[in-house]
Amino acid sequence: MTDLRQELLAALAQPGFGSSDFDLNPDTVLPENRRLRPAGVLIPIDVTGSEARVILTKRSSALKHHPGQIAFPGGKQDEGDQSVVAAALREANEEIGLPQDLPEVLGQLPVHETVTGFEVTPVVALVQDRFEIAPEAGEVEEAFSVPLRHLADEERYIVEARRWRGEWRRYYTVPFGPYYIWGATARILRGLAARMDP
Repeated sequence: MTDLRQELLAALAQPGFGSSDFDLNPDTVLPENRRLRPAGVLIPIDVTGSEARVILTKRSSALKHHPGQIAFPGGKQDEGDQSVVAAALREANEEIGLPQDLPEVLGQLPVHETVTGFEVTPVVALVQDRFEIAPEAGEVEEAFSVPLRHLADEERYIVEARRWRGEWRRYYTVPFGPYYIWGATARILRGLAARMDP
C-alpha cells in the first residue's frame, strides 16, 4: 500500500493541463465569457481488500440530469464548503455514506470542464478502513467498485461517438463488466491513467 501511495503521489505531482468534455471535439466553439461553476468529485481508492479498487456510483434513473450514468461521488461547491475538496468529501458522505474523516486525501488532478458548465476538481484519496456503503436513494441507484489496475491501463480506453444537439460528439469510454463508464468520468480516469503509466 505504501508503494501505491507513492505511485499516486508521484502521478499527482506531474505537471499538466486540465481536460474537458470537448477534448475530442476540437471544432466546438465555446463562449469566451462563459462562467463555470466550481465542483469537486472524489476518486476514492479502496485499499482494504486484496487489490486497490475505485468506488463509483450509478446515478438514479429518476434524476433530471445524467440519469443512470456512472459518476464519481461529488457535486457542486456550496456556500458552506470551504473548498472543492470539502465539497467532494461532503458529497461522498451524502451519496455513499463515506465518513468525511476516513479518506486520506493525496491531492488533486487538474480541473475538468464539463459540457454542463462545471469546473470539476478531481480529488484523489485512499480509503484504508472499511465502511458500510449506503447509497443515497434519491441520487444513487448503486455504488460499486472497479479494480484500479483496470482503470490505470490506457489501452482499455475507447473513443466512441454519438449525436448530441444535432452534432456528432466524440468521448472516451472504459467499460467494465455491465458498467458503461463514459464522458467526464472516463476522461478524468484516463487523465489519471496517463500519469500513472507515462
